[in-house]
Amino acid sequence: MTTTATEDPRGRPARERVSTPGASGASGAALAVLPGVLASALAWTDAHRTRFALPDDVLEPHTQVNATLKPLGELAQLGSTIRRTTAPGTPEHELAGDLVTYAWEQVHEGALLLELLRAEPFAAYPYEIYAAFAGYGLRHEGFEALARPLTATRAWAHTEQHANRQLGLVNSERRVGVLTHTDAGGVLSRTWLGGLSEPWMFEGPSGYALTHTVFHLTDWGRMPDRVPERIDGYLRTWLPAWADGCLESGQWDLTGELLAVAASLPGPAPAELLDAVWPVLADVQHPTGCVPETGVPAEDPAPDPYPFIDCYHSTLVTAFAAALSLRSLRGDGERGETGGAAPGRERRTP
Repeated sequence: MTTTATEDPRGRPARERVSTPGASGASGAALAVLPGVLASALAWTDAHRTRFALPDDVLEPHTQVNATLKPLGELAQLGSTIRRTTAPGTPEHELAGDLVTYAWEQVHEGALLLELLRAEPFAAYPYEIYAAFAGYGLRHEGFEALARPLTATRAWAHTEQHANRQLGLVNSERRVGVLTHTDAGGVLSRTWLGGLSEPWMFEGPSGYALTHTVFHLTDWGRMPDRVPERIDGYLRTWLPAWADGCLESGQWDLTGELLAVAASLPGPAPAELLDAVWPVLADVQHPTGCVPETGVPAEDPAPDPYPFIDCYHSTLVTAFAAALSLRSLRGDGERGETGGAAPGRERRTP
């Protein structure tokens, strides 16, 4: 890709387009901004933790899952990954763990998820939310006792869903520790990414399908070596172009997810890409720490420049991608503890 200038969404001085692999060595631009981005995004999330609280009628049929359980599940998933990829004793490590504990309390230490599973035994989402906690070491024996026969049914194995969603279910089964209902490699081959689709066909839905394929494949960045060599090479080649397009169109949430993908690849970090993109996303981040999903970033200094529903996910993704990027650039392995329970032990709730 040639290097050209473009005006940023706020009309400020031009920036350079994202360079392709093979450019000059890392400048350290990403490392200069990442600690502040991570700390600020987590601080905003902590200050707004009550917005993730579940309503009293969460089990009622009329309750909107996408506005209640989905945000809480994402808090648990991304918070647990951030804790695992940050150094014990650091403020970010401790705060991420505290947020996961808060999310666990909101689901009554698994009891609420058991009630959801009883009410909707055909649904995958209670199991997937539970798996986010189980992968962190927080478990509920009653939930697993009911889930075991349900996940052994023919209906569970033949639920019709997109391939990347099915890969997410396989990863959830791995986290819980049961036999997976199908082979992950076969599912991967049916995804947009696994097919090495023509890169110019990349757009919003395929972009999110791609990022989540990598997240499910690598257990949210924890196991980069699960990425096959052919997919690793494909991503390293085309991530710069896709990230550049997202920056130009103000797709900040998808930009963050692409950065998390880049930091989840095996081998050396794609430093040129991270150095080019992270300073731009850091400039989009509001002084309070939140990041909008899309559009022109707010100049308003008010504490809440965006509605919660329009920035909570992109802010969590930014923190998640920042933690993974720091690990990747520093060459660290998984640094955090096993979870909220004591090392080597799981906390189980009857």
